[in-house]
Amino acid sequence: MSRENDFETVRQWDNQNFLHPWEGMADLGTNHRTFTEAANGIHVTTEKGIRLIDGAAGMWCVQVGYGNAEIADAMARQAREMAYFSPFNNANSVPARLAHKIAKRTPGDLNHVFFTTGGSTAVDTAIRFVHFRNNLMGRPEKKIIISRQKAYHGSTYLASSVSGKERDKGWLDQAQELAYFLPNVNPAIRPDGISIADFLDQKITDLEQAIVTLGPDKVAAFIAEPILASGGVIVPPQGYHKRCLEVCRAHDVLYISDEVVTSWGRLGHWFASEDEFGIVPDIITTAKGLTSGYVPMGACIISDGLIDSVAGADSQGATFSNGYTYSGHPVAAAAALKNIEIMERDGLLEHVKSIAPLFLERLHDLRKNDIVSDTRGMGLMGCVECSDGTGGALDLDRAIGARIDHHCQELGLVLRPIINMCVFSPPLVISASQINQMFDIMDKGIKLATEELST
Repeated sequence: MSRENDFETVRQWDNQNFLHPWEGMADLGTNHRTFTEAANGIHVTTEKGIRLIDGAAGMWCVQVGYGNAEIADAMARQAREMAYFSPFNNANSVPARLAHKIAKRTPGDLNHVFFTTGGSTAVDTAIRFVHFRNNLMGRPEKKIIISRQKAYHGSTYLASSVSGKERDKGWLDQAQELAYFLPNVNPAIRPDGISIADFLDQKITDLEQAIVTLGPDKVAAFIAEPILASGGVIVPPQGYHKRCLEVCRAHDVLYISDEVVTSWGRLGHWFASEDEFGIVPDIITTAKGLTSGYVPMGACIISDGLIDSVAGADSQGATFSNGYTYSGHPVAAAAALKNIEIMERDGLLEHVKSIAPLFLERLHDLRKNDIVSDTRGMGLMGCVECSDGTGGALDLDRAIGARIDHHCQELGLVLRPIINMCVFSPPLVISASQINQMFDIMDKGIKLATEELST
């Protein structure tokens, strides 16, 4: 049996047995997905042996690139030595070392690292800790989490409840009483005649009015991605996060910075909150690039101040009854330690800072295409938003993204289409020539999709 025929059988199994994330029920069992079966550097290889640039680095996460033998070897050594330990009953030196390395790189006094299985469980942990702390402090009504339209914080129950992508919320329940959403912070959608400065003022007023209206005694925290990632790489106006933090401090509202995407070099920093946006939040959540996607791992990082307020004499004998079988998994921790070592040794943060201007120049150059309605980005994050001028009906929006994705894949580039948007977050090891190649393909894919739409 040929390899291609093998994959026809596997494709049947995939359709019959593998229920994928964000599975469209109308197409269940009839999908013809591309299989990516091998990878090296910034490229993935399909079941047909076709080599493609991975413009999304998997899911915003393969920072050091694919096929890194150092990480694979570190994982194998750890698996042979100590594949698992129970974090409920014992300790292990590998996650302990990792927690220390993370704490050395976080801003301010964010020194307590709670390991999770990924970004969603990191956000759930953050929210549960905020609620736990308010219960201990005699404030059981202070539970509302303020979030934003287009925000994505995960798909576990609490994380999805504070996610604001409206097209994801139609058929699943959320804890609606715990979440309040602010209007979109994308400057590109501001009304005509409104300056960026005035738009920023409006966004800050939105937050302050929400806290005052809901009641500072009811609002527990504000959660924000520094850049709204899967919402379309939305970059808020400069100064937005600093002013939001000031509002939160004035009303005793905690600030959770969701850095699942923006940490570990994506913007050229270990963490972007302070170095890029000038804030020291109360809690940071992270995942993805922590291990370069080689194995699942996330973390909720909590400030000393918050921990001290519920520890020791102030603990009332309480237990923070939150945790996961795989919290601090030693194989994942070994991967993360080696990942950090490689990034530091090879100067990947500096590389991102040096190459980001070219990335953004080529990204914004795509505006020359009539179908492109907006481009935006920062560091090695970017979004190309397209429109066919029909007003953005959902089925037509999806058709645009699907057409561009199809043509780009035929030309050698994997995108991550999100309805009518194509997002970029390539591996941090990408070179200048590879950036040019990636955007040359994207430009051609947009032109081919435009030709189809015009016929």
